[in-house]
Amino acid sequence: MITISPSLLACDFLNIESELKAFEGFTDLWFHLDIMDSHFVPNLTFGHPIVNLISKKTSIPLDAHFMVTNPEFYIETFKDYNIHNFTFHYEACENPMELILEAKKIYPSVGLSIKPGTDVSVLTDEILKELDLVLIMSVEPGFGGQSFIESTYDKVEYLNNKKSELKKKFVIQIDGGVKDINSKQLISAGADNLVAGSYVFKDGPSTYKSKVESLRN
Repeated sequence: MITISPSLLACDFLNIESELKAFEGFTDLWFHLDIMDSHFVPNLTFGHPIVNLISKKTSIPLDAHFMVTNPEFYIETFKDYNIHNFTFHYEACENPMELILEAKKIYPSVGLSIKPGTDVSVLTDEILKELDLVLIMSVEPGFGGQSFIESTYDKVEYLNNKKSELKKKFVIQIDGGVKDINSKQLISAGADNLVAGSYVFKDGPSTYKSKVESLRN
């Protein structure tokens, strides 16, 4: 089953508890947390208190995407917030393997993300063998509502072939501009986890279930 990860960056923050509850009972669903520091990317989003609050208000797995210059700091400081998946950026560290192994001591799932301008081949076989998830950014990280970058499909196909070649089961996640008009092609290329913010949240809670299912179908 394809996992859908609604990005809470796009939810109604004045009513975040009711927004979280609107997804109760959904299957194969994660909540995606875009954590930005205004250094690695020009935006500033969730801090520790907000993530701690969210973790206490939902049993849905939390998928934290760290767009920060110092992911090693967050590995330690987020350890008590019931984070299921911890993803950081390849471009933010000199030794990604070292951080992957450190994060795996704490989190059930550890991912590595690359920006649109980063060649997917930087993810060596050695790195891919240790990862639980690879996040391909299909827009420039930092802001929601951007248009999907078409070259993403080639990266997904490359990773899907690598997964077969290496006989590994890492998740291929896509984030940015994901909608029903491109989800089918992404899934066909090999994606199995789709992050969607604006598309899921823009029309209110009564549409959340149909929006999530439309991404799968």
